Amino acid sequence: MTEENYSNPDRNLGMELVRATEAAAIRSAPFIGKGDKNAADGAAVDAMRKFLGTVAFDGLVVIGEGEKDEAPMLFNGEHVGNGFGPACDIAVDPIDGTSLTAAGRMNALSVIAVSDRGSMFDPSAVFYMDKLVTGPEGRGVVDLDRPIGDNIRALADAKGLAVEDMQVAVLDRPRHADLIAQIRAAGASTRLLLDGDVAGGINAARPDSRIDMCVGIGGTPEGIITA
Repeated sequence: MTEENYSNPDRNLGMELVRATEAAAIRSAPFIGKGDKNAADGAAVDAMRKFLGTVAFDGLVVIGEGEKDEAPMLFNGEHVGNGFGPACDIAVDPIDGTSLTAAGRMNALSVIAVSDRGSMFDPSAVFYMDKLVTGPEGRGVVDLDRPIGDNIRALADAKGLAVEDMQVAVLDRPRHADLIAQIRAAGASTRLLLDGDVAGGINAARPDSRIDMCVGIGGTPEGIITA
């Protein structure tokens, strides 16, 4: 067997995985605003799985569409790729925000996360987690165990902003009613997300975004992908 050239595996693999997310997004596009989230998700899963089969890597799905008996493709533990190249763990979400897609709303994403084999956290049966996402200014400044008001004030100080100018993204769920009240009581504004907290977390981490923080209880797979 001839030796393949993987002198730049991260760059080459990264671009191929971008194309896999593009394939999922393109296949699901006809279902935007059609009210059928399952059809949109099915199209995205099928497209992503087929494209990943052509990619030069040995991928193991650590976080996928569910257990093998629950998902026909991209299930947890499935091997993807052509078997050559770097051995990787991957987490996939062909559409994060299927309800958003079905409703024709913004912020649905197709996402893949990749790491060296054996290094990705496997949440197993842990379905939800507490999340606190900020940009680099929050490193060593915020703490998940502190009251949300304290975290908002500390991050505002680190960013050189007034608390009143802070915007905090939260999934719009009944479980977050008290959290939302505390954020507003601290003086910050809320951005309520209908679905898709991956987009909320990414926006909180981006320096060019007006979202300063994303907090609340959400899906563990989405939290790991965001990280």
